[in-house]
Amino acid sequence: MKILRLATLLLGLASSAAALAQMPRMELTAGFHRIEAEVAATQADRMQGLMQRRNLGPNQGMLFIFPQAQRHCMWMKNTVLPLSVAFLDEEGRILNIRDMQPQTENNHCADAPARFALEMNQGWFAAKGIKPGMGIGGLQRAPAAR
Repeated sequence: MKILRLATLLLGLASSAAALAQMPRMELTAGFHRIEAEVAATQADRMQGLMQRRNLGPNQGMLFIFPQAQRHCMWMKNTVLPLSVAFLDEEGRILNIRDMQPQTENNHCADAPARFALEMNQGWFAAKGIKPGMGIGGLQRAPAAR
């Protein structure tokens, strides 16, 4: 029985890792800073987000692409990494940035209708001097939300 449970656990972990590995990646820029972003363009990927991740590289993040601009909100249920989220308008201009604490269910919302959200390690935007009103480059190459 122990072996069967272990095999089931390992299969589940492998499936999760495979699902995470399937998210496409794209390069974005914030000023002269390069970002390697995983792209969450489907409802399933947006719902999964960075849940259960144990690490995120220093210039890695996740770009959430929404089907329409709205006052979208994010939360951190089952997310163990402290993150900062920047909400972006249609042109990629940062509307606002929120710091989010791990494993909380507080809503962190866009201040105005947002078409994208970019999650990075907590403090990344502040450390790079990236502020509301600045633009994120490369979004024109992003896939359409599905």
